Formats: sequence, structure tokens, C-alpha cells
Amino acid sequence: MSEMDDLAAFAVLIEAGSFTLAAQQLGCSKGQLSKRISQLEAQFSVVLLHRTTRRLNLTAAGAALLPQAQALVIQVDRARQALARLKDDVAGPVRMTVPVSLGETFFDGLLLEFSRQYPQVQVEVDLSNNYRDLARDGFDLAVRSEVANDERLVAKPLLAWHEMTCASPAYLEQYGEPLTPAELVGHRCLLNSHYSGREEWLYHQQHELLRVRVDGTFASNHYNLLKKAALVGAGIARLPSYLLQVELADGRLRWLLRDYQTRSMPMYLVHPYQGGLPRRTQVLADYLVGWFKRNGEALDRL
Repeated sequence: MSEMDDLAAFAVLIEAGSFTLAAQQLGCSKGQLSKRISQLEAQFSVVLLHRTTRRLNLTAAGAALLPQAQALVIQVDRARQALARLKDDVAGPVRMTVPVSLGETFFDGLLLEFSRQYPQVQVEVDLSNNYRDLARDGFDLAVRSEVANDERLVAKPLLAWHEMTCASPAYLEQYGEPLTPAELVGHRCLLNSHYSGREEWLYHQQHELLRVRVDGTFASNHYNLLKKAALVGAGIARLPSYLLQVELADGRLRWLLRDYQTRSMPMYLVHPYQGGLPRRTQVLADYLVGWFKRNGEALDRL
């Protein structure tokens, strides 16, 4: 134990009036407490108290030291209270990093719905598809599709999104609607340049893997740009389900090849390991979980 711990034990002992009560309050044995007082006396080369069977009598040195020891206990208690208030206070900064297209999707709700409910929480959103070291870079939360085996991090499943094949009604009216993956051949497809095999689209049906070689005149590594191209009728796109709830619901895009399965990807809400999240971080985490749940339920109703 440190000298500060021994000083605090001394203050608790005098307040309790007996080694038995003080040891109970400190969660140690009478022998351990007696040893700590002896260590404190040895440290200062003084006798702090005379021990009798009925009471503890302070020496002049003990009486001089007691106010300082009591002040230390008060300061520690104030520090604990300050930290507890900080943890429970729904105010202050929260930094999170999320993939670009995902952050753009829930940004409106974050800016309006969440900020209205928690006006004192200052949210900083880092939109990046690059890996961020949360501890080193000072982030409180992250949304990730992959979770490294890192004991410093806690990961909670957020959603499992899948790619949806979609096109605008205007495009389908002009070029027709493909009813099977094979009929994608000859259509104008919007390609994701992030993937090396962007011209090969995979589908599953009844445990059968279907590979389709597609062509297109436009490619991008940005999901929202591909969605904009699909909305103006430039072609057929494969986009994450979390991006499409509004456009599918209002009819600006139509979901094609619904009977064929496409790849599914998990997403996780990640934060650095700690005893408990500050309240301002927890409410933002809860908001994100709720947003994705509502988004998934809306897609299920389509």
C-alpha cells in the first residue's frame, strides 16, 4: 500500500474509533490495518496513537496529522463524485469513426433526431474506410465490418447487411427487367471499382452458386455515387441494403432478383474496453443500435 493509502486508513480508523470497525470499512483484517498504522508511524518516525483495550488516544503527532489525513479522504471522495458525475452527464464530446457510405446514411437522423434529444452531446464523425486505432487516435466508437482480435476492444453485432440488385423504373421501362441473373448479360450495370472482380456478380439459389459476367459504362468505389447513378436511370446497381430503405419504399428504385441470395456482411459497433461507457457515449451507441434496428425492420416490410 502507498503512503497515501496508509494516511487514509489512519483517518478512517480515528473516525471509526476501533480497529475492528475500521477494518470492516476498509475491507481488510485488524492485523493488516495495525500493520499499516505501524508503517505510517515508521515512515514519519513518530507515535500517532496510544492503544488501549477500550479506546484510541491520539498523541500530539497524531492530532497534528489527523486533519491532513481527513482532508485526503475528502479529496478522494470528491474525485470519485466528480468522475461519477462525468460518467452520468449526458454532455460533452463523442468521437466516432464509420465507413463513408454508412455514415452518410444515418447522418440526417444523427444531426436532427439525436441532437434534438441530446443537445449537449457534441458528436464528431470521422468518415473513413481506412482502419483507425481507437485508443491511439482518440475515438470513442466505431462501426466496422471486421473486428480484429484485439483485447483492448469490445464489439457488439449491429446488423448483417446484404447486397440488393436494384434499378430505377425509368431504366427498367426502357431496357426491361431481368428475371434471372443470367438476364443481366447485355444490361448496363453499375460497377463497384473497390472490388477487383467487379465484373463478376455472384448469386445463390437453393445452394447453387451462379456467376454472371456483367458489363457497364460506369464504375465507382463510392456506394452513394452508384446509388445516384441508379436513381437517374444509368443502369443496374448492387448496393448495401442499409442504403436503400427510403428509395425502395417510395418507388424510386426497384429491388430486382429478390429470389436470389447475395453475399451478406456483418457490421459491429466497437469501443475501447473500459469499466463502463460514459453516459454521453452510451446514449449515442444506443441511438445507433436503434437506428439500424428500425432500418432493418423497414426493409423486412418491403
